[in-house]
Amino acid sequence: MKISDLFDVSGKVAVVTGGSRGIGEMIATGLVANGVKTYITSRKADVCDETAERLSELGECISIPADLSTADGLSSFVSQFGDREEQLDILVNNAGAAWGAPLGEFPEIGFDKVMNINVKAPFMLTQALLNKLRAGATEEDPARVIMTGSIDGIRVPFGDNFSYSASKAGIQMLARHLAHFVVKDNITVNSIAPGPFESQMMAYMLDSEEKREMVNAMVPRGRIGTPEDAAGAVIFLASRAGAFITGAVIPLDGGISTHG
Repeated sequence: MKISDLFDVSGKVAVVTGGSRGIGEMIATGLVANGVKTYITSRKADVCDETAERLSELGECISIPADLSTADGLSSFVSQFGDREEQLDILVNNAGAAWGAPLGEFPEIGFDKVMNINVKAPFMLTQALLNKLRAGATEEDPARVIMTGSIDGIRVPFGDNFSYSASKAGIQMLARHLAHFVVKDNITVNSIAPGPFESQMMAYMLDSEEKREMVNAMVPRGRIGTPEDAAGAVIFLASRAGAFITGAVIPLDGGISTHG
């Protein structure tokens, strides 16, 4: 029972949606660097291709750009992935969107877009890839589905991102629901619930030293999350060490959720 065996993920095949930047890129980097053949996808083809090229210096990373919030985009991605791989070991549903507007002025599109990208698309993609997930799954080494939720789906956030918090609570519950239905297929489904990380969504809160210090002060650990924090949580869930965990939501927030 060596650590090198418990946390080994080498030789696996992974898909990371929204893997071209932010937390998705952090996760993809950790997987690629540890021997996982990793497919990344995002809506912006040039950014996706550039990230895959950069990560390919660490290992094997393949770009398949697609808008997974549309039926055509999802179908295209699943078809291209299926042409390349017989099985899928790790699916990280990370792609997400946010929208903020004052109560009383929140637009319908702000709900439709966020719910489609953050809840509907992960469900439809997981469903479409079930056969690939089942293909290589075993009792000892199940296939893994990992949803990127948010601490805003656990506690009431301070901002006016109503659809975002609702969507993240939704994807975290969806993960638990799915976990119950696929456990006999040797597939685990879990969520990570990140707090503040360096990402496009957080850019407006981290664009000055003063704002960054304010965000750090909100986190009991005294800092925002790092690439090692994001990748480490996913590698744990994807490795032998995490094989008995399913239906869980892991706060990845430096202690913010302990404040209710």
